[in-house]
Amino acid sequence: MAASLAIASSALSTFYRIAVYIFLEVAPVSRAKYVIPVLYLGYLLSSHFGTPAFSEVVTLKEEVVTIEQEKSERNGHVVTDVAVQEKTAVIPVVEPPTLRSALSTIIFSVPSPVRALRRLNLLINTLLFLACAEFVFFPYFDSASDVVYTRVGALYPDAAKIVLRYPAVNATENLVRVVWRQTNGKNDSQAPWRDGPIVNLTVHRDWVRTVSLQGLWPSTSYEYRFEDLNSTVLPYPSTPVQFHTSPDPRLHSGSHYRFIASSCMTPNFPYLPLHGRRIKGLDLLADYLWPSESASSSLATTLAQNVSAAMSSLTSQVTASANSTSAGNVATSPVNTTSSTVPETSVPPTEFMIFLGDFIYADVPIYFGDDVEAYRRLYRRNYNSPSFRKVYERLPIIHTYDDHEIINNYAGLGNTSLPPYPNATNAFELYNAEANYDPIDEGQYYYEFRYGDAAFFVMDTRRYRSDIFSDEPTSHTMLGDKQLTALYNWLGKVNNTAVFKFVVSSVPFTALWTYEALEDTWAAFPYEKSALLGAFQSVPNVIVLSGDRHEFAAIEFAAGDGGHNVLEISTSPMSMFYVPFVRTLKPRSEEVVNQTREEVVVKEDGSTEVVKHVEEVPREKVVKYIAEGNYKWSTIEVDTRDYNHPVVRLETVIDGKPAYHLEVLGKPVKLQSTTAIGALMPQSFKGMLDRIGLKPSRWF
Repeated sequence: MAASLAIASSALSTFYRIAVYIFLEVAPVSRAKYVIPVLYLGYLLSSHFGTPAFSEVVTLKEEVVTIEQEKSERNGHVVTDVAVQEKTAVIPVVEPPTLRSALSTIIFSVPSPVRALRRLNLLINTLLFLACAEFVFFPYFDSASDVVYTRVGALYPDAAKIVLRYPAVNATENLVRVVWRQTNGKNDSQAPWRDGPIVNLTVHRDWVRTVSLQGLWPSTSYEYRFEDLNSTVLPYPSTPVQFHTSPDPRLHSGSHYRFIASSCMTPNFPYLPLHGRRIKGLDLLADYLWPSESASSSLATTLAQNVSAAMSSLTSQVTASANSTSAGNVATSPVNTTSSTVPETSVPPTEFMIFLGDFIYADVPIYFGDDVEAYRRLYRRNYNSPSFRKVYERLPIIHTYDDHEIINNYAGLGNTSLPPYPNATNAFELYNAEANYDPIDEGQYYYEFRYGDAAFFVMDTRRYRSDIFSDEPTSHTMLGDKQLTALYNWLGKVNNTAVFKFVVSSVPFTALWTYEALEDTWAAFPYEKSALLGAFQSVPNVIVLSGDRHEFAAIEFAAGDGGHNVLEISTSPMSMFYVPFVRTLKPRSEEVVNQTREEVVVKEDGSTEVVKHVEEVPREKVVKYIAEGNYKWSTIEVDTRDYNHPVVRLETVIDGKPAYHLEVLGKPVKLQSTTAIGALMPQSFKGMLDRIGLKPSRWF
């Protein structure tokens, strides 16, 4: 019995360690929080009651001589009667442990006669259990209630949104004044500080508030800091935070900039002991954007200058990576023409980041319940991360949300009172949504914005999502009627007013992902997706940005004759798990479209004839697929300086190293421009004329 329990203990320990490794290093699946304690308890019980006598039984025979009686014979000799008896003794023999047996005990928990090895085995399994406990419960105990931070959100030509969290001690409110000034791109600006808005921070709003700096100039660098009402400079930030306003989209002078796109992150995964606040993917992103600078100087110089200088040192790495990408990895004409290319040596500044959802994981590895403080705590934890601080204090970030900000695979049904939506979106709104661009419709989380010659529409894919397991599939919607109308109106508006059009979806638009994606992505809404795809393909240069799948893929949506191909770039995770070995993306769709190809044929008499061939091509096909990597983001470069040859260049970075490059040649768009003088005049100057009574709105 004891020997059987010892074998069971070894098996339980092995399965327990495999489960712990998967949970901490591969994927923090929620079911593991039940499996791991059960395996650990089973191991403890079986190891306690199942330790056998580690000995080999050896039988020895022993002769015992017994003197029974002595007799005297006649000749004087003494005669002794001797009785000889044979006894059997069982002696345990313990073999000394070898290196091989010791390693087997430590690695596989093989039973051992050495008590020290058994205790070491117990210690290892106990430490693993404590590591799991730290990973699960650290978000609860690390409330980050005292975190102080600021960041820049939406950038307009004449304004910028600023987020501030500055809790007060032993008070329920805190009044902070924002002061700002124009900067020349250096830290020696002599411009006077100008008073900005006074921010009323209250405990009711978790000490968070978003304010807007108005009266700015397009494409201009500024910096800001905080003061109390007595004009005393507050200790945070230690140096002013800098930002750069967006260009005026009414001035069609060409754009050249980069932005980052990714989604899905959680601190300390893959797990590292006592690193509960680290988000490694953001550490890698900071090194990628500013490789030559230390974290201590992260606020020392302007954003635009830092990015340009830092990117120059990456040219050789980018070139090497691009040369390693074969032409066979590139499809033809996702937008117009695509090709694998070596990026230019002059790298434009990275102006902002779009985070595509799953900013927090409210239900992974454990769901702490439908409680507003539980949701807020997770946001505070991320903003308290030194890894994230290195990025958000220097790079403006805008957000959308996905299911894990609420709960897995959430479908809102258009009902904002459906739990846990109210508490979840309360935290999302305070920390992320208020700093986004103003919504198209008040109270909504979908919005649009312009940056130079590119237009963006950011969807809300959760609030209005139907239950796909009820009603008729033709009635299923992801966006809802109101948002769909806004999206169609946006497409019509930007058709001839923007060169590139980026549609942002938290979940993939393609239906090529399988398994759970068939229920959670646009694949579950085929009718609405088909109508949208038709609209996208009626507009030139549409690119879909998505995340969620913890993999990277570039997908081409082929159009029929007369339409425009659409490219989707799906990138995730920023810092989370990926699934090894299992591949979940199909290479192409079964649905096809007809495309006409013309061929010039030379006849025998030397004349030529144009022959048309109708070919069937997949409606959707994979351009590039990269599943591996815990840390992924895409850098997207928009270059419209030559309106006859607009270009989008993609660089996908996996685990901190450039892994894939794609160049998308857009179709020329004849932009519609206004001839009004007002298009050339900043809103700040118009406001000044208003104040002196000249009423410029009557002129333009």
